[in-house]
Amino acid sequence: MGAVEGVPMENPFGFMDTKSVPCASFSSEEAHLTDEPGMSFSRETVCLEDNKLSSDISGASADMKPKSIRRAKTWSDEVENLYRFQQAGYRDEIEYKQVKHVAAVERWPETGFVKKLQRRDNTFYYYDKERECADKEVHKVKVYAY
Repeated sequence: MGAVEGVPMENPFGFMDTKSVPCASFSSEEAHLTDEPGMSFSRETVCLEDNKLSSDISGASADMKPKSIRRAKTWSDEVENLYRFQQAGYRDEIEYKQVKHVAAVERWPETGFVKKLQRRDNTFYYYDKERECADKEVHKVKVYAY
């Protein structure tokens, strides 16, 4: 028997028997909602061991949002590294680690400057050992306070 066109069914899900379908791969302890800016809520199942590992990787910085912002006035090592992160499309090292799920950023041992970053589109940026942020670019660098 088919439904008559233009006439709504009283219960469109009446044909589904939810009691006869076991769902062994899902338990209420494993479910959680993701709440990230720009993301919709979705239900995910996660193994408890995986959840512990992911919380160790992200640490306490997972919820960190900047409280204030200012522009750099003079060049420094910090401004140089921020310039490199912002050229690659990130606020700073904290956001880079959150997005790319890395524990450490590759740095030049001689200077401590960032050596290599991966953009959001997975393109790599490679940086020199020496300063790359020219004096005329310093005022464009944003310094975030947490």
